[in-house]
Amino acid sequence: MAIVVASGVTVSTNANTKTADLVTGVNQFVGKGTLVLAIRGSAAGMNVSLTVNGVPLVDDQAVASFGTTGALSIIDHQMVNQAINGGRIQLFLRNTSGGTLTTDYYLGFTPGK
Repeated sequence: MAIVVASGVTVSTNANTKTADLVTGVNQFVGKGTLVLAIRGSAAGMNVSLTVNGVPLVDDQAVASFGTTGALSIIDHQMVNQAINGGRIQLFLRNTSGGTLTTDYYLGFTPGK
């Protein structure tokens, strides 16, 4: 069963800015398992970075799917589905556009053996 590491609905990011680390609390450190990131921006121009123990899984890449907020589908909006050895998880959003954008995201972890 997956553990929600971080999630957000309509997370607003101002033009040409980067968020603080979106993963905080007890779930920022995980063991071996599978990490899933589903994400959707309100428009083109949102980039995402995801690292585990300093190793980038997504390194400032454009969010491929965008649309109105609401009903985020883990299958349709999946950007990462990766087995990991564990460590500290960090997630950042960066707005490269000239206006404020919003983002829905889900970051889940399923412990493995």
